[in-house]
Amino acid sequence: MNEVNNNSQVHNIIMEGRKKLSLSGVTDVDRFDENTVVLYTSMGELTVRGSDLHVSDLSVTSGEMNIEGDIDSLVYGDKDLRSPLSFIGKMFR
Repeated sequence: MNEVNNNSQVHNIIMEGRKKLSLSGVTDVDRFDENTVVLYTSMGELTVRGSDLHVSDLSVTSGEMNIEGDIDSLVYGDKDLRSPLSFIGKMFR
């Protein structure tokens, strides 16, 4: 039986008609503008691309985020990259 670690958040995505995106398991947001949102989830880096993108809700404590606009793509990056600071980045903090 699999055990769930209480410290890790479950990552889920719900997209409604390519206009609204609801995410859970968000650990950090790197950057965003009207065409790109780069964020980090419990499953790694995620880049959302589109046009007229707007972050409507963001809760750091619960790890939930809502993005609205014309969503064109969702691209996962490095699976092991869960925050913007790598091991080397943490050393120079």
